[in-house]
Amino acid sequence: MIDYGEAASLLFESTLMLTMSNTVVVTGGAGFIGSNFILQYLMAESAAIVNVDKLTYAGSLINLAPLQGNSRYRFLCGDICDRELIKQVFSEHLPTAVVHFAAESHVDRSIRGPEQFIRTNVQGTFTLLEEAREYLSRLDPQQRDRLRFLHVSTDEVYGSLGEGDSPFTEDSPYAPNSPYAASKASADHLARAYFHTYGLPVVPSNCSNNYGPFQFPEKLIPLVINNALRGDALPVYGDGRNIRAWIFVEDHCNALRSILMAGVPGETYNVGGRSERRNMDVVRAVCAALDEFHSDSKFVPHENLIRFVKDRPGHDYRYAIDPSKIERELGWKSNETFETGIRKTVAWYLSNGGWIEHITSGAYRGWIREQYG
Repeated sequence: MIDYGEAASLLFESTLMLTMSNTVVVTGGAGFIGSNFILQYLMAESAAIVNVDKLTYAGSLINLAPLQGNSRYRFLCGDICDRELIKQVFSEHLPTAVVHFAAESHVDRSIRGPEQFIRTNVQGTFTLLEEAREYLSRLDPQQRDRLRFLHVSTDEVYGSLGEGDSPFTEDSPYAPNSPYAASKASADHLARAYFHTYGLPVVPSNCSNNYGPFQFPEKLIPLVINNALRGDALPVYGDGRNIRAWIFVEDHCNALRSILMAGVPGETYNVGGRSERRNMDVVRAVCAALDEFHSDSKFVPHENLIRFVKDRPGHDYRYAIDPSKIERELGWKSNETFETGIRKTVAWYLSNGGWIEHITSGAYRGWIREQYG
């Protein structure tokens, strides 16, 4: 006997099935890594990109100025915690993928004011996951396997390593030591839970310290460059012996494209450039590049500007990433050594002094307020 009520319900549901477009939604795409990713992706791939960014202090549309007039790029100014906005983004653009960069990411700021980190990194990620789950349920069943939610995270969720400890792998236990790291660890756990509980095709990645063009000059390398050019002190925490693993931002973006294309949902991929350096050695490398490229500066040798400052609370001693899994399974490898990447980075900042002045002057923030209220 035909159950006409059930048949009607199934027919109604089938009329609501959505068909994906060739579009990638990027959150936080006006920031450092996000803007590099968008520029690289649109050069290498055929999909369109919708960039959702709140344009906080660290985000700048100047980074994406080359895309003005590009029919495959659209910018939406908005907060990832805004549930209705995110719902509209999914229903209007029908993406094949979400690449989630949007985050508060500066450890020092998280120590001074952790609340915003919890809101953006935890609540914002939750909002995206919930709306992605709803979107997945409405997709044509034949297309659901195509959707990807790439959750971009950090090596800081694993805590701190000792001098002789093996680098972090995808199986390393979580042990975050700062409010920033704890907020990202919370987001990572949510992403994992949405894969295992709801079948949302989440692919997390955890990356070591990035450097390169468009990095806001609160982070170590651009801070050193910016201060050195002005003759200001180059602050180094503690004794400068803390160790970080580094990767040039373009290499990271290449890795993310590889994960989008071939990464397995539910699997985590650690991304690193196999370049561990003490903080003091990083600062000296930047100074040496500045001495070479800006030899007429009255501050040569720039290393004389180094000043040691009081260490920050809970300062992790060492981070290191083992990228063997992504190298072995996806065929990705970093192209830049630390030495070649630093030279490219210093050269970029020397050629783009106007960007530094504009991004730090306050004029850009005033324009945003005027433009977007």
